[in-house]
Amino acid sequence: MAIKHTAISYYGFNYVEHAAADFKEMKEHGCDTVILAITEFDMDFWFPNINAIVRTAHEAGLRVLADTWGIGKYFGGEQVSLFLQNNIHHRQVSAYTGEVLNHACFNTNAFRDYFTGICLKLARETEVDGFFWDEPHYAYPKGYASITGGVGDDWACRCPECMKKFEAYYGYEMPKFMNDDVKQFRWREALKTLADCSKAIKEVNPKLEITCCVHATKNSYYVTEMRGYDNWEMVAACPYFDVFSTTIINWSLPESFFKEITEKTVQIAKKYGKESERWLMGYLADPIDETQVDRIVDLYESLGVDRLASWTYRGGYGTSVAAPNPIKLWDTIGNAYKRVKK
Repeated sequence: MAIKHTAISYYGFNYVEHAAADFKEMKEHGCDTVILAITEFDMDFWFPNINAIVRTAHEAGLRVLADTWGIGKYFGGEQVSLFLQNNIHHRQVSAYTGEVLNHACFNTNAFRDYFTGICLKLARETEVDGFFWDEPHYAYPKGYASITGGVGDDWACRCPECMKKFEAYYGYEMPKFMNDDVKQFRWREALKTLADCSKAIKEVNPKLEITCCVHATKNSYYVTEMRGYDNWEMVAACPYFDVFSTTIINWSLPESFFKEITEKTVQIAKKYGKESERWLMGYLADPIDETQVDRIVDLYESLGVDRLASWTYRGGYGTSVAAPNPIKLWDTIGNAYKRVKK
């Protein structure tokens, strides 16, 4: 099976001439797509420069996807949130403790309007080729037993607005303990936020491509994350998403886990007529040996993955999340990209 697209994420919005050199390097590393990690600060401060960056990427021969990185702390990303800074309300609340969390409640109209406004501005005023929904999630106060969290039962969101919506729909007060009604409510409201925004984007320009990337977990006992997008069938069935993507797996995890996640990703994507995407960890940690990147890329290709992506450009070089050998990792991923794109 041929890999159709190879992507890398990118943080730089400061100077077009610097981005031009970086985009040239991405092409030399086998990339055909750049995923721009656009923050609330970028929208507020650097917006006049964003489309210049997009055009420069196009001139270099790259497709461009807008990643609403860390917005409201609803999406993945280390960035701070202006929405949280400017709003003391509309935040997620711990079910067990009632603690107000540093994550926007994306089920509120306030956040939905804010988020959709950002996306429509990008759709109307830039030449991006699409959008990338980057690990959307409810806050994780303590977490179920999972690959990324400790043992615990707490969950979010049980804010006044979620409680009001829940009771109006189910006819009783939202419980503190997770039950099937709560799971369905969280899945439905989480998907509505992205589905409504995606629909609005498509109405601006139906050619804009939309990828939804969810956490790569088995969603079974001992390996689960109740993030709100863990019902993969429901996510992939959304008519406004074009690509179903599952996120990064740490190199240290068993390769059997890579295989199981990838098989499930491809199967569900095909079932709903979407392209599939799998990720490579290009930051924070090195592979366990020099051949692991090639083995995983070959696995992805053999299982029918349509697209490959990696976070992030140059292995995160110069950042707090850089891989131990960032340039070497970047070069290794680039060589793998070039090999499978031939």
